[in-house]
Parts: sequence; structure tokens; C-alpha cells
Amino acid sequence: MKTNRLRAVLAGFGLSAMLLFSENCFAEEGKDTAAEAAQTEAGIVTNSIPGWPQAADITATAGVVLEDSHDVILYNKNMDAPLYPASAVKIMTTLLALENSSLEDSVTMTATGVSGVTDGGVSISSQLDEVFTMEQCLYAIMLASANDIALQVAEHVGGSVDAFVSMMNDRAAELGCTNTVFTNPTGLPDENQHTTAHDLALIMQAAIANTSFRTISSAMSYTIPATNVSGGERILSNNLGLLNQASPTYYTGCLGGKEGSTTASGTTLVTAAERDDMTLICVVLQGRPEDTENQAIQLMDYGFDNFSLLDLGRNDFDLISGGIVLAPSQSTADSFSIEDVQTSEEIHRTYYFSDIPVGTALVANPVKEDESLTVSGEENMAAAQAYSTNKTWIPYAVIGGIGLLFILLLFRKMIKIIRA
Repeated sequence: MKTNRLRAVLAGFGLSAMLLFSENCFAEEGKDTAAEAAQTEAGIVTNSIPGWPQAADITATAGVVLEDSHDVILYNKNMDAPLYPASAVKIMTTLLALENSSLEDSVTMTATGVSGVTDGGVSISSQLDEVFTMEQCLYAIMLASANDIALQVAEHVGGSVDAFVSMMNDRAAELGCTNTVFTNPTGLPDENQHTTAHDLALIMQAAIANTSFRTISSAMSYTIPATNVSGGERILSNNLGLLNQASPTYYTGCLGGKEGSTTASGTTLVTAAERDDMTLICVVLQGRPEDTENQAIQLMDYGFDNFSLLDLGRNDFDLISGGIVLAPSQSTADSFSIEDVQTSEEIHRTYYFSDIPVGTALVANPVKEDESLTVSGEENMAAAQAYSTNKTWIPYAVIGGIGLLFILLLFRKMIKIIRA
């Protein structure tokens, strides 16, 4: 009887303990699930990379930070979500014009361009037959966001606006953009026109590689003198606060960019900044006017504060080039894995941080050198054998016989001298 009671007590104790343990497990599992759900909702993909610096969320729908020299994505929130670009389109418009025309070209306003004065967008009030240089046009596009000039540049470069738009889409594909469709060179609303934060970062990356684009994009003001039609000069001002030292959103090292806004797109911003040999490209899409520049600052600060360039090839004497990686600032050489791909000439090395490629190098191929030595040794041995095979022993026998005879005669002479 006592034994049965003891068993019952022990069974009850065990059941209670099991339930308590299960409840704690479920609670922890629920906590993890909630955290994962919150992370998924935030969409900050890079926060899930092991060892990656954790970034705060932004209120904008999408954002990305791309490091220029190593093509490393430092921050990714919904970077591949298709969204409306607004005036960020004009970065591609300007880039294509720079690549397919001269700054000294004369651009004459036609009905195509002048239509942009009355379409409800921004313009510099150009007039029919008014003549500008291409340089003046590109400042008008980037600083004043002039739709009339963007349309005229498109016609001038492409022959027609439609042909220029085709060039825009072709160039986007060349740059690796995978979810971009352009339908106009201005960024005015069109339900078929869309892009992504990542694609705009790739376009901006190509743009800042162009020296003229950097000069135009980073200018605070520009004056277009009186033309053949207008009676006075036009003073253009850049409204990007990241460039303006008097603005609370001024950002040291900013290379310029483009900000735009429509009802459909919200506020969009594409910009870049350069500090300590590192260039970051930042895109914020579908934000709020009062937040967008501050959130771009937040993202670029995150990049500059938490990442740096590290030279892993400093003491590697086999390195031909490369060896510099972009990774979290506290990283050491042990933080990286290496993948080598060997060719006949050299070894192509890729450095990884948590499976993220962060740098490359070219390494001398020691196998090729060893093979060269081996082949050389084998060739010398073969040559020696061939030499020995082709030579007869007779000359050596004759020389040996003469030498022996000479020794015998010398020995005989010495005996005679001794006996005498």
C-alpha cells in the first residue's frame, strides 16, 4: 500500500515537472518565434548574418547600403522590392547623356522638351528653339530636376524619347539590374515604371565612377547665362541637404545624389559618401519627406562606424594583387574563410565572412613553378642520356692506352737512373 502511494507521489511529481519544463520550452519557443516574426517584418536581411553588426530599422519601406570597391551589401531592408523611383530616374538619364554625348553639344528645345513645362512637373521654363549646352542641361536635370530638359536631352541623345528609354533599360540590364523598368526619363508617375533600392544603388555606382557626374551631382549651385531666347540668366540651386553645410542634414563626404517625391512613390533618395578610402552608396525608397535624409544619414553612419577595410595580404609574399577585404571593424584574419580557384597562370582567391564574399586576391601559382622545375630536371636527364647513347667508347680507350704507355716509359727511365 505504502509502495503504491510512493509511486503515485513520484508520478505526480514527475508529471508536474514535465508540464513546468514544457511550459518554459513553449514560452522560449514563442519568444524566439516572435523575435523572428519581428525580424521578418522589419525585413533587415543583413541582421541575420552571423557576426554582422546589427542595424536599426528605418521607417522607409526599403533601404540599402552598398560598399563601392568590393560590392558588399552592408544593409539590406527589402532591397529587391519593386517600388516607384520618382526623380531618382534622372540619375540614369544623366549617366546615359554623359556616356553618349559631349558636354559641349548644343541642345535645341523642341516641342518634345517644351511639353515638360506644362505637364505639372518641375521645369526651368525653357522655350521653343532655345539653345543650351549639354553641360547646362545636365546641371538643370540634377540640380533643378527639370523635366523639360530631361525630355529634350532624351530626344537629343536617343533620337526620340522612346528610343532613349530603351537605352535606359538596356543600360540598367548591363549594370545587373534585375527588377527595373523605365518608361520615361523624368520619373513622373507611371504605373509600369518601377525599380528597386538595390538596382538604384548599382546605377548610382556606375554614375559616381564618372568624373563629370560627380562634379555635376555635388554642385550646390550653377548659373545658366542668357541664351538666344531668354533675356537673363538662370540660377540653379541644389536642394539636397546632405551637401549644404548650413543644413542640419549636412553629411561630410557626400558626393551628391538625387531626391524625389510623388504621391505614389513617397520620398526617394539616392546618395553616396566617401570617407577614409571607403565609398558607400545609400538608397532609401518610399520614405517620408521629413525622415528620408536623416534615415540616409543613419544608414551611412552605420556603414562607416561598423565596417572598415582590412589588409589580409600584408604578410603574404605569394600575393600578386588584392587581399584587402571589407568587413566588420573588429574582424581579424581568423574571421574569414578562403576559397581558391586555380588556373594555369595563378590562383584566384575569394575571402568570405559568414559566407558573404568580402574581397578577392590573385596569388602566385606554386604548383606551376614546381612543375616547371620538374620538367626542367626531366629534360636535362633525358638530354644526358641521349648524349651518352650517341657517343662511342673508342676515343676514350685510345686516350687511356696512350696515357698508360707514357707511364710505363717513365717508370722504365726511372729504374735505369737508379741502377746507374
